[in-house]
Amino acid sequence: MRTRGRTWATFTKNKSALVGGFTAALVVLVTVLAPFIAPHDPFAMDARNYLASPGGRHPLGTDRYGRDTLSRILWGGRVSLAVGLSAVGIGMCLGTSLGLIAGYRGGLLDLAIMRGVDVLLSFPGLITGLMVMAILGPGLVKLIVTIGIVLTPRFARVAYGPTLVLREKDFVAAARSIGSRGSRIVIRHLLPNILGEVLVMGTLWIGTAIIYEASLSFIGLGISPPTPTWGNMIKDGVQFVTFSPWLSIFPGLAILITVLSLNMLGDGIRDVTDPKLQV
Repeated sequence: MRTRGRTWATFTKNKSALVGGFTAALVVLVTVLAPFIAPHDPFAMDARNYLASPGGRHPLGTDRYGRDTLSRILWGGRVSLAVGLSAVGIGMCLGTSLGLIAGYRGGLLDLAIMRGVDVLLSFPGLITGLMVMAILGPGLVKLIVTIGIVLTPRFARVAYGPTLVLREKDFVAAARSIGSRGSRIVIRHLLPNILGEVLVMGTLWIGTAIIYEASLSFIGLGISPPTPTWGNMIKDGVQFVTFSPWLSIFPGLAILITVLSLNMLGDGIRDVTDPKLQV
């Protein structure tokens, strides 16, 4: 109980983290409740009200098919957040594991893993995603896996550097001297010391994952219309940006608010999980 109380006290000291956590929770809640709170059917078309300005029955306007923008943002958030969170989760688990193993074990295993990471990082993320999607094919689950693979080398690089430093510390040497196995040292001693940084970077890259989803969906390898996502809503609105800017602005604001709130939350998570910041 004391540990939980200390953890909560550490988190609440960071006011921006509280605001970020509340905002992120609100975004998730609103998207989860989209079927109940959306004012219109996100797929219903109204030819008489296409490209309508914000106001009246359509608070955020309509798109070129007369579909309500607010309803599509609410529904699209369900898909965009699912893709972003799931892909980052996959990339975080795979990449952090690879970085820890390479950094702690060293030798040929380190060389093989990190040179492979360097090769993947040498390609733009979208190109890597195209190659993977060309092999797996389109689909929501395959899209999540693809973006997770694209993010894996980034997490591996984030975990690798601190692990090289930590493996030379006295507490690691002490663990070895009492016969602790390598797996126990990695899980019990190294992982907690880098977890805060990894989680913070994970919150930053949720927005990147959403952008990758938008780009892949735009070229027909991801989530295709009419299924709404924040990414493909922005893409659909680009051609009308001069006279109907709300089509891209409002989904963009949804991404901005979500990513900013997650970044603020990540700062609080770092304070809680990083032993170096705990009193």
